[in-house]
Amino acid sequence: MALSFHTTSRKLSLFSGAAPCRIASRRPQSLVRVSQLPSSSDIGELQHLNNLHNQRAASILSVDVQNDAGGPDYSLVQRNLALELVRVTEAAALAAGRWFGKGDKNAADQAAVDMMRKVLNSVAMDGVVVIGEGEKDEAPMLYCGERIGDGSMFPKVDIAVDPLDGTSLTSQGRNGAISVIAVAEQGSLFDPGPCMYMEKLAVGPQVDPDSVSLDYSVRHNIKWVAKALDKPVSDVTVLMLDRPRHADLIRQCRDAGARIRLISDGDVAGAIEVAKAGAPVDMMMGIGGTPEGVIAACALKCMGGHIQGRLWPRDEKERAAAIARGYDINKILLMDDLVRGDDVFFAATGVSDGDLLRGVRYYSGGASTNSIVMRCKSGTVRFIETYHKWTKPSVTNISLDDSDDSTAMNRRTNGNGSSSSAHHYGGATRGRGAGQRPPW
Repeated sequence: MALSFHTTSRKLSLFSGAAPCRIASRRPQSLVRVSQLPSSSDIGELQHLNNLHNQRAASILSVDVQNDAGGPDYSLVQRNLALELVRVTEAAALAAGRWFGKGDKNAADQAAVDMMRKVLNSVAMDGVVVIGEGEKDEAPMLYCGERIGDGSMFPKVDIAVDPLDGTSLTSQGRNGAISVIAVAEQGSLFDPGPCMYMEKLAVGPQVDPDSVSLDYSVRHNIKWVAKALDKPVSDVTVLMLDRPRHADLIRQCRDAGARIRLISDGDVAGAIEVAKAGAPVDMMMGIGGTPEGVIAACALKCMGGHIQGRLWPRDEKERAAAIARGYDINKILLMDDLVRGDDVFFAATGVSDGDLLRGVRYYSGGASTNSIVMRCKSGTVRFIETYHKWTKPSVTNISLDDSDDSTAMNRRTNGNGSSSSAHHYGGATRGRGAGQRPPW
């Protein structure tokens, strides 16, 4: 059965959330009347729909579906979820990017939160926010414990979000801000509780995770990373946040002979860089946010890297609260403590330019985004460049400010007078210049 790309896309989104009876009702020409014998084309169509439904059911029931070659589950629901997550981060990045360099980090963060929440509610899943914008009384949306999705019963998932990792970077017009989301099967993600910070140690796929530890000396860890990467210690680069609390750690790294790379914010992207082939950093150390550590663990698990952490209470009150809730603040949390299983998805879109992803580019009548999406079970890592056109309908629709002349013109062109829309033009299209106009 020959189908155009756009027809296929609509079918994929349909199977991700609709019941089989809805599929049949959308295709009455494929139903067989009692008074009519089925043709060979009717039978083929019904068999095709039945096969797709069986794939969806197997995915929903978490059955480990294998293909003839013994490969992983490539059912439509699972594949479609990965792309839906990219749309989520694209929408948040497009909204936050409007505040790039405008000096208002709260407005940038709120724009990303609002848009991410809106698009998440269109995704076919039953999700619970485990890592979000705070407790329910601290955040009006994307708070911990909030249920997310379009009302579908399956798949049931845990969700970790950081709508804008790098609020200060965005408001100050600096590099390295991204929008991120991670999704795993229900009960898989570590709940940081009251401890908002943790010690972290992240390394790439070439390093044996048993050879390094937060319990070992800084010198020992650097030495074993150098050995695994087959380079002298003097060529090892350690990434960490530029914070006063890291003064002693920086001294120990330099005493060991390693190089230091300091970043002002954005340690999720920094952790991913460690596992990226050809990256300018070899390991990440230091104290950073616990939520970011869990999200980074999802990404590194998809890439074959490793991360470990240990809760770092900021004061005695936070320490007492963690102990009262049963947390062992001395325990080293390994990868499988932070995210269990291999049914893990991760997606991120650049807000401002960085080593990992290019930032949002706005054009007359549209914009382009650069994203990464990963799936642990299949081991795929995709970089996606997407072009958005305001005059076309899409879930990544962003509301723009009429005070901007070009924006007002685009909204009038759109014809609905209330918001503009984005259209996805491309998949993994590479090689375009950063400032080149989109193809419309």
